[in-house]
Amino acid sequence: MSAAMGGAEFHGFGGAAQLPRSRMLGRPLRVAPPGASPAGGGGGASAASIRAVSAPLKKDPSTVKRSKVEIIKEKSNFLRYPLNEELVSDAPNVNENAVQLIKFHGSYQQSDREVRGQKNYSFMLRTKNPSGKVPNQTYLAMDTLADEFGIGTLRLTTRQTFQLHGVLKKNLKTVISTVIRNMGSTLGACGDLNRNVLAPAAPYVRKDILFAQETAENIAALLAPQSGAYYDLWVDGEKIMSAEEPPEVTAARNDNSHGTNFPDSPEPIYGTQYLPRKFKIAVTVGGDNSVDILTNDIGVVVVSDSAGEPVGFNIYVGGGMGRTHRVETTFPRLADPLGYVPKEDILYAIKAIVVTQRDNGRRDDRRYSRLKYLLDRWGIDKFRTEAEKYYGKKFEEFRPQPEWQFNSYLGWQEQGDGKLFYGVHVDNGRLGGQVKKTLREIIEKYNLDVSITPNQNLILCGVEQAWREPITAALAQAGLLEPKDVDLLNITSMACPALPLCPLAQTEAERGILPILKRIRAVFDKVGIKEEESVVVRITGCPNGCARPYMAEVGFVGDGPNSYQIWLGGTPNQTTLAETFMNKVKLQDIEKVLEPLFSYWHSTRQEGESFGTFTNRMGFDQLKEVVNKWAESAAAA
Repeated sequence: MSAAMGGAEFHGFGGAAQLPRSRMLGRPLRVAPPGASPAGGGGGASAASIRAVSAPLKKDPSTVKRSKVEIIKEKSNFLRYPLNEELVSDAPNVNENAVQLIKFHGSYQQSDREVRGQKNYSFMLRTKNPSGKVPNQTYLAMDTLADEFGIGTLRLTTRQTFQLHGVLKKNLKTVISTVIRNMGSTLGACGDLNRNVLAPAAPYVRKDILFAQETAENIAALLAPQSGAYYDLWVDGEKIMSAEEPPEVTAARNDNSHGTNFPDSPEPIYGTQYLPRKFKIAVTVGGDNSVDILTNDIGVVVVSDSAGEPVGFNIYVGGGMGRTHRVETTFPRLADPLGYVPKEDILYAIKAIVVTQRDNGRRDDRRYSRLKYLLDRWGIDKFRTEAEKYYGKKFEEFRPQPEWQFNSYLGWQEQGDGKLFYGVHVDNGRLGGQVKKTLREIIEKYNLDVSITPNQNLILCGVEQAWREPITAALAQAGLLEPKDVDLLNITSMACPALPLCPLAQTEAERGILPILKRIRAVFDKVGIKEEESVVVRITGCPNGCARPYMAEVGFVGDGPNSYQIWLGGTPNQTTLAETFMNKVKLQDIEKVLEPLFSYWHSTRQEGESFGTFTNRMGFDQLKEVVNKWAESAAAA
């Protein structure tokens, strides 16, 4: 069942004890789960291989080409080795193999690219916060860690998590163990597995919202690594659980009725190889596209009956943003509608989709390993058929759902339980200085939980009516504008961190977006566009698309020093994919492109027509002609 390859045992990608495909349909809704999988072998320092049992391979493993990362994962003793040895060495960094493994534990090794000479190593940590929920205790711990071990700032991410930059290797165990002991986690925030699960961040006491958030948390638990390596490395094997796992999650993970699992493995879903690449899931309610639902590997939408009771889910598959410049076979992609499942089946359906990608996603070339490329290669019909073999029944027809709209959840709003929440606008999600200090004081004084939005903002939850006035005053004194006073361009914009710490960045994003937004507003003023009008602007320093620029009305994607591709055609509700309009536009020249476009939009648009819809209606050939004529007129003047 295994074959030696490159000095490592290759255990395959398929589940165990698979039934003939013809017998895989018609599984009952609930099956008694088998006994719990064995624990992760203990002993974080051990480099001995823990064998995972797998089904016969579809292909002879000696003929399967695999990337270097696949070999590293397989030989790692379920994410332990050689990371355990590298963490206790005197070097300020970890080696190449450990760099790949530490991602699974929630960290990236980085160096400050603006420091010349020898490498200035540090680590970025990312937390795991399903649906963006952050308990009071966790927030205060993260705030303290940023000051004591980071660069004094916290970053709210586009996937509803924290990023903590600048942690030295010698402090990693202290920082991660502190997160764990304060109801937090970094496990699976990065790496080739399911990342943080998004859901609407607003703490509305509403059946569908609460059900979406609960479902996000259950999916996150279902797909969390199980081997125990995380606790071995960071808290010496102590299992610190903030809450008991729901029994339905355990049952779904252990169920192997349709050959989804490695039954004798510490990782019953992932096996030794985990997934081919990262995997992203979002859950939302009908009409609420605060989560950019179509950009995820799996998008899950709560469907409710006429009485407002959740009854099931519509499911999308195959979205993703990353691409590579000048490699046209890489591309961003919107998710396809897969089908509907009743609410009691959602964990089984998610597991079936993940396993379909696990067993069929490419592992030879990581550029093509995301689920979107499997969908592009197979088409939705074949993918549905294959996923149904693991699901054990047919996906039902999509249920009707409302039109999508973007929700920011900013400002004061009623929760529905007599309390309020306040959505704080945070430019680019970066908390630092007096703003960070004041937010801590408020959160600590009133014992508030918080929630992070997919648009990099922070929600103060559970605010008593009597606290509204003093909190508003404290935020104003710290320089935090009320959302109604923030430029709409800033409200809907996003940027990735990029320089100086991201090794992939080709130019600025976070540090450059605010000046760019001011320049866009100046162009608006010049051509007569009113201040209450806006476009969705997103900026990334490279083509990986962390700030989802390919959904923006105007996307800036770094393609060189002080240079950007300009993407046009996204829509305000994030349902249309943008396309490349121009390459290699220098930072100092963006007005030469945007001024003629915005002027043309202002003078030619239909009533209520957004900029993205306008660019799609007019077509790029026409728009390029407008830009060229504008340049000719300027040259002649």
